Amino acid sequence: MKKHIEINAIILKEPGHLEKIQTTLITELKPDEVLLKVHRIGICGTDLHAFRGKQPFFSYPRILGHELGVEVLEIGSGVTDLKIGDRCAVEPYFNSTQDQAVRRGKTNCGENLSVFGVHEDGGMREFIVLPARYLHKSGKLSYEQLALIETLSIGFHAIKRADVREDDKVLVIGAGPIGLATIQFAKISKAKTVVMDINQERLDFCKTNLKVDGIVNAKSDKVIEDLRTVFDGDLPTVVLDATGNHQSMKSTFDYVAFGGKIVFIGLFQGDFTFFDPLFHRKEITLMASRNSLGKDFDEIISLVEKGILDTGPWVTHRVSFQDLPEKFESFLDPMNGVIKAMVELK
Repeated sequence: MKKHIEINAIILKEPGHLEKIQTTLITELKPDEVLLKVHRIGICGTDLHAFRGKQPFFSYPRILGHELGVEVLEIGSGVTDLKIGDRCAVEPYFNSTQDQAVRRGKTNCGENLSVFGVHEDGGMREFIVLPARYLHKSGKLSYEQLALIETLSIGFHAIKRADVREDDKVLVIGAGPIGLATIQFAKISKAKTVVMDINQERLDFCKTNLKVDGIVNAKSDKVIEDLRTVFDGDLPTVVLDATGNHQSMKSTFDYVAFGGKIVFIGLFQGDFTFFDPLFHRKEITLMASRNSLGKDFDEIISLVEKGILDTGPWVTHRVSFQDLPEKFESFLDPMNGVIKAMVELK
């Protein structure tokens, strides 16, 4: 392939304004790099927030796209574990320095972390060049399944952070894509799993498609009583909040059992306070969970390949790359019932 090629891309010029453009891609590969064709792009909550103008640590213009199913077209001279034609998921967490966190294996939260499609231009284009170390291949999964791996990995990592066990009682708050991923891995851990949300349709979706053990509507005026009902008189030992909502996050301190754990997956843009005597009285463990690790991608791919994890219910809407700028805003409308939208490239 030529060293410089013109490719089609979609760029978020400013909040509310996606535009199709042509851009130049340098395809001269370094020894560790791979040229990739993008086949599928998952639309993430991050993309939706950026479109609204409400995504932290974000600047415009930006090419979005970090949930990707890609095909290997060319490989650099030093790449030995990939071949042309391999189908891969992309791990979009790039570390430019070997800082303290990275040296300790915490590549999900390096001091100089750059997320593909968030802090730098991403995969909403026909072709990309990436270091091979960020690719996770599968001989069995479709491009659509591979594009779901990153979303799934956020929930997987949160469950790992919480060290969920079979005897735990798990409450997942927020039935968006990250919450759904968290639910699935809590279920795989064999813990009793309940979901809470303000949207009854999403709760019903979780009951029908994810077979959760119980649902609680957060609009109830007796939430604690409802939790004790679904947990057989107890409260959850692990609460994972995927909402990023200040009031929801604050309420987790009331919901969690004595000696329990709270994991904040969603990000609230502001200061957060809690009542310290309650925190101490319950001896609560409070954690944040950010992104995921490369090994998480490999474990999830294995679970999907073995049929242990079903991605079938996930994708509710599909759109062509060409039509995306005109269709994107519709994904924001709750009336359209979007769980996960997938962009298709030929």
